[in-house]
Formats: sequence, structure tokens, C-alpha cells
Amino acid sequence: MIRRSLARFMAGRYGGDQLNLFLILLYCVFYIVFLFTRLLVFELLGTVVLVLTLFRTLSRNLERRRAENNRFLQIVRPIWRKWAAFRARAHDKEHRYFKCPNCGQLMRVPKGKGRITVHCRACGAAFEEKS
Repeated sequence: MIRRSLARFMAGRYGGDQLNLFLILLYCVFYIVFLFTRLLVFELLGTVVLVLTLFRTLSRNLERRRAENNRFLQIVRPIWRKWAAFRARAHDKEHRYFKCPNCGQLMRVPKGKGRITVHCRACGAAFEEKS
């Protein structure tokens, strides 16, 4: 009964997306900071973020909300990819990573081989590194 009512209410409304999830997490951060500092600025900022999230969730202007989310993703995706690559390199215990001094291409070589000559596949430059 309640599920149908909610589904009927949300019909034609935008709902949630990645930007809304980010805004909810931002609200939680503001609220936690407010709890520790008791500065009303953080409570106000959190309230504004929460109202914005509710507005986006209940909005019927689907095209505009999708455009907002796409702009958000264009900003966040490169940061997320760099973070994922950094984590993958940090957890890879069998290889060392080098950047080509000529073109900046990232290269992976096996660890424990001593001093080796690394050849860049992108530009053909060769340089010596310790693996």
C-alpha cells in the first residue's frame, strides 16, 4: 500500500543520482562538523545542501537534473580515475612504475631485476632505472 503510494508520488520525478549521493555525503560531513564545533554556519550549510538534495530528488525537470549530474560527473570522473590508478599502483607489490622523461607515458616493469633499460612504447625513448 505505502509502496504503491510512494511509487505513484515519485512518478515523473527525478529521483536519485550520483550528484544527490554526493550532496547527502556533504550534508553528513557538515552535520558532523556542526556536532563537534557547534558553529551554526555548518548547520546552515548542511540545511541548504539537504534542501537542494530534496529539490533535485523531487524535481520534475528531468532534462535539467540530468545535465547537472553530467556536469558533476565530468568533474569527478578524472579525479576518480586518478585515485583508482593510484590505489592500484600502491597495491601492486610485483611491479615498479615509471614515467617516461620524454613523453610522460606511465610504464610498468617487474620488481627485483636490478638496473634495467626501459624502452617507452609511445615515443621510443630509452632510459635506465632501478627495478
